[in-house]
Amino acid sequence: MGWIGEIDLGTKPAPDTAPLVSLTIDGQPVDVPAGTSIMRAAALMGTSIPKLCATDTLESFGSCRLCLVEIDGRAGYPASCTTPVTPGMVVRTQTEKLAKLRKGVMELYISDHPLDCLTCSANGDCELQDQAGAVGLRDVRYGYDGANHLDAAKDESNPYFTFDPAKCIVCSRCVRACDEVQGTLALTVDGRGFASHIAASQDEDFLSSECVSCGACVQACPTSALIEKEVIKVGTPDKAVVTTCAYCGVGCTFRAEMRGEQLVRMVPWKDGKANRGHSCVKGRFAWGYANHKERILNPMIRESVDQPWREVSWEEAIAHTASEFRRIQSSYGTRAVGGITSSRCTNEETFLVQKLIRQGFGNNNVDTCARVCHSPTGYGLKTTFGTSAGTQDFDSVQHSDVILVIGANPTDGHPVFASRMKRRLRQGAKLIVIDPRRTDLVRSPHIEAAHHLSLRPGTNVAVLTAMAHVIVTEGLFDQAYITERCDWDEFQDWAAFVSEDERSPEATASLTGVDPDELRKAARLYATGGNGAIYYGLGVTEHSQGSSTVMAIANLAMATGNVGREGVGVNPLRGQNNVQGACDMGSFPHEFSGYRHVSDPEARAMFEDAWGVPLDDEPGLRIPNMLDAATDGAFKALFIQGEDILQSDPNTAHVAAGLAAMECVVVQDLFLNETANYAHVFLPGSTFLEKDGTFTNAERRIQRVRKVMAPLNGFADWEIVQMVAQAMGLDWSYAHPSEIMDEIAALTPSFAKVNYAALEEHGSLQWPATAAAPLGTPTMHLDGFVRGKGKFVVTDYVATDEKTGPRFPLLLTTGRILSHYNVGAQTRRTDNVAWHPEDRLEIHPHDAENRGLHDGQWVSLRSRAGETTLRALITERVAPGVVYTTFHHPTTQANVITTDFSDWATNCPEYKVTAVQVSPSNGPSDWQENYDAHAKRSRRIEPRFEPAE
Repeated sequence: MGWIGEIDLGTKPAPDTAPLVSLTIDGQPVDVPAGTSIMRAAALMGTSIPKLCATDTLESFGSCRLCLVEIDGRAGYPASCTTPVTPGMVVRTQTEKLAKLRKGVMELYISDHPLDCLTCSANGDCELQDQAGAVGLRDVRYGYDGANHLDAAKDESNPYFTFDPAKCIVCSRCVRACDEVQGTLALTVDGRGFASHIAASQDEDFLSSECVSCGACVQACPTSALIEKEVIKVGTPDKAVVTTCAYCGVGCTFRAEMRGEQLVRMVPWKDGKANRGHSCVKGRFAWGYANHKERILNPMIRESVDQPWREVSWEEAIAHTASEFRRIQSSYGTRAVGGITSSRCTNEETFLVQKLIRQGFGNNNVDTCARVCHSPTGYGLKTTFGTSAGTQDFDSVQHSDVILVIGANPTDGHPVFASRMKRRLRQGAKLIVIDPRRTDLVRSPHIEAAHHLSLRPGTNVAVLTAMAHVIVTEGLFDQAYITERCDWDEFQDWAAFVSEDERSPEATASLTGVDPDELRKAARLYATGGNGAIYYGLGVTEHSQGSSTVMAIANLAMATGNVGREGVGVNPLRGQNNVQGACDMGSFPHEFSGYRHVSDPEARAMFEDAWGVPLDDEPGLRIPNMLDAATDGAFKALFIQGEDILQSDPNTAHVAAGLAAMECVVVQDLFLNETANYAHVFLPGSTFLEKDGTFTNAERRIQRVRKVMAPLNGFADWEIVQMVAQAMGLDWSYAHPSEIMDEIAALTPSFAKVNYAALEEHGSLQWPATAAAPLGTPTMHLDGFVRGKGKFVVTDYVATDEKTGPRFPLLLTTGRILSHYNVGAQTRRTDNVAWHPEDRLEIHPHDAENRGLHDGQWVSLRSRAGETTLRALITERVAPGVVYTTFHHPTTQANVITTDFSDWATNCPEYKVTAVQVSPSNGPSDWQENYDAHAKRSRRIEPRFEPAE
């Protein structure tokens, strides 16, 4: 793709349902929806009215006075951005009087602006410059002396952008973007007249202020007052490619803007249906890891993990990989090898890895981090609704009246969606938060939850059952909906169960720690407050009762009639960019793509016919089973694409022991990650900027990933997997990922109508995309549940086996922070470390005082599984008895602490409940010291000597 310029129509569109209005602009008739501004109507017919404060991403403001027009029969010169069209209106956008007024206004702007256009970083990409030309300004009568900017020093504090007050025209677009788009309100206008200026909150610099570096202000700025440092360094871009972000499960679409072969900036695409033109600090700015000095670009092998790495050619690395897998299967059996797919890679690449394992290795030993985080979603929603994914698109939240967020922290984990949620809350929707920690959604300067149920970690099921108790015993359920849409007998069994006295809010309070009166009020609000939507995250799934909690959520939604229309539903917030896609593509050991069991003869026959080999009908091993089998001597080789299981999976010591017991571990990744400490082959991977393919986000939206630059390692990840398959003797000959998607569509009913041509035409598709719904399905279960009748499931509360006691009296729970992503492999190699250079242990002041701890002190964090050290952060965000940390930094080794307990149905690890003790520390734990030494040894690379000429 060449340059993709986005036309700015000046103001937001009127509702699609509005009737058409006929008017005349500059002698031409035009029909537009009622409520459309004159500015937008003119832009739609190709007439550009000069503007500075107006943009179609923000509400009309009418302050710059450049967009004045004349209207027959109306006195004065109204602003076209704030004046709606009316039937029969006659408008003139260009007259002698208008030209004079606009030149006068523009002179005032220019008189307070330095005239350094030729050397300005925004030269050629500046709206002030463009509009000065548009109004015909050639001379300025008032000289610029800079008197109003003598004290206006540049703010260089933010690592990604600069604020130069001297270039600011106080159009307020940045302030409005921070308010309307992001919802942080970190910026304001101080002063009056020529003394007015933009200021961050509390007059702090940008880095210290409430600014979350989403980039909305930078994107909105019409001058170079707010500008990316990369643009200053490299120059303005000259072409762009539209692609999809590779961070979280929101799936934001960006214009990757290039200058030559160099990426200059990532600008959120306003036609992106997941993000609607917004972004967060990660997607907008944290892409520098693609060129980081630690990135590995050449394949490497070694005989033993004690040896240094040796760089080899691609041919040697691929041949060695295939030879090792053949040798091990010959010696130890077909099922002695397996693989792990990546939730960071494309659908096409994930599909190929599971195909390699099933067709090439001849077994079903395939797993993925998608099971490690969200497999209870698949199990729970498939059981109750009949399909393993969320019910809504992100736009749906704008129609919600009550929003229930449980076990999720959207402002940190899914910030772009959180901004849309906050916008709806500020419009009047009510919020219920169920979380042991006081997240930003509970209370921040501009929003506050109606109810925060601060439960004890591990008691999700008890809290949701108590809410169901209130809804059933007080007659707040939707009987008509249940009778029509659900199994009535199962409902009655469930209703009788939840109505029992021992499941009341009062009876369960001793378990959950939740105030019964507050819980009753929350339950009544959800049941009676209008459209009720539930959003949940890993705080639901990563428990021993994760699947039970998902089904309990589904029970609540069905009982209140909150499934099957806009504004309601059950919506998992997926963690990584392609967690949904990894599940869809058949990354589980018991399922082919499309969630069909490997024991299903009909499904298996489809794949056997397509792939030309008999397939195993026995489910394979999950990751923990592979590790167990490895330590037992039965599992010997593992192909890992784009996952760092040593840092991300629970009980690090057990993971390390399993990897160390294998004879061949192959890691395909960007960096020598923690897992690569135990690898024998390293195949350098490619970033999302270097490949074509698709990602599927949390709303089931399939979107294109487009190659922005050539792969620095020489190959896209799908090409590397294909080379391994060919070396294993498989007849693969894909020329482009579109051919892989065609195979996926042919073998996966929910993807039947997905192909690259359709994605190019429509921008994206939400599965199921079938003959009955060729354009996809934004809202699921409209006329009935996929499984037929909705299934109520009795979900009894069963306490986790992980218990507190005298030795380990506190409960540890873990989560993410805004500036980092998962194990931090990418974000730690960007300037995002400015916000979060280390993991900290949040502890309540009461617990800290009891242990003699002070803020910033190094502390020991111990569990039954292991010990680590990190610095304390004393805060009332956590309740007494609960501690919290992130897991983004490998030096912390947070998963040394977590245990092997897991969800009863899916083996999803119980990251969120670990009994621990905290005490003062004098230094790193023994594990940290030994691990650091081992990591340094294992990352040695032999010098590459080139032959002398």
